[in-house]
Amino acid sequence: MTNRIGNKDVAQQRNKAEKARIKRTNREMEAVKQAAARAKYRNEVKGRISAAQAAQTFQASS
Repeated sequence: MTNRIGNKDVAQQRNKAEKARIKRTNREMEAVKQAAARAKYRNEVKGRISAAQAAQTFQASS
């Protein structure tokens, strides 16, 4: 739910340029998140931890 000004939502008060800017930044942030998720699991064998995760676990237990 968006905030309200009187009887109107704040979103109704935004102009086209501001709405376009918000959509663009949301798409950019989502693209960064997706790229990070893809990089994290790329070339991984299912069910096996990666070398980086293994090293991190080893260092944490030492």
